[in-house]
Amino acid sequence: SVSLPIISFLFYPPSFALSEVLALCCPQYWMERAFFHFSSLSHFRLVSSVQAVLATGSGIIIIRSCSDVIRDRHWLAREYVWFLIPYMVYDSYAMYLCEWYRTRDLGHSTTIRNFLSQNRLMITHHAVILFVLVPVAQRLRGNLGDFFVGCIFTAELSTPFVSLGRILIQLKQQHTLLYKVNGILTLATFFCCRILLFPFMYWSYGEHQGLSLLEVPFNIPFYCNVANAFLIAPQLYWFSLLCKKAIRLFDGAQAKKDS
Repeated sequence: SVSLPIISFLFYPPSFALSEVLALCCPQYWMERAFFHFSSLSHFRLVSSVQAVLATGSGIIIIRSCSDVIRDRHWLAREYVWFLIPYMVYDSYAMYLCEWYRTRDLGHSTTIRNFLSQNRLMITHHAVILFVLVPVAQRLRGNLGDFFVGCIFTAELSTPFVSLGRILIQLKQQHTLLYKVNGILTLATFFCCRILLFPFMYWSYGEHQGLSLLEVPFNIPFYCNVANAFLIAPQLYWFSLLCKKAIRLFDGAQAKKDS
């Protein structure tokens, strides 16, 4: 197999290294003029989208190669984690820097407090995955379940559409057809790959074991149900926010049309 720890350093998007150099080496003046110029061009969103495409592609490859959903192995299920971990660290750091730039005149304590308050769900999500789910799952599953790891990777399919939506908002293009079409694609991919994904995994296991979908939760280890519940809970919350936003968007457009 190929070593993804090496690949992650060779092929990770250049903006990761650039942002690190600017953040660590440049005076504050250049931080404001250079680093956040790149931020205004939404390079953070580009990094997220690139990672999402790679994760989704890896997940599809794993799923297609595992006819036995329990015992079949694929090297990407193990190695891609080494690409995912630095991305999550980068994503958390990027969110903090954006918050620092917005509130830099209020002091670091205020910045940290605002950062933790406004991003608490995402930070908790990243921290639990990094420090609990990844190490515990790797140890508990042993050599089993690469198929389901691939399924989890495909949850990233909606990220490029979410990122494009944020870029269009930054460019004040909410009135365009592109924004509306992207919103529909965001809802569709988010629902399929982050909500329906979990029933699909249970159904796949049931098909392999000769169980119905409703019997599966009672025939797998309890920690599997707990882990899945933790993973799907924030997805349901974020999907509800997307639905509310979509309703406001189309209600506003209809009201404007009627007037």
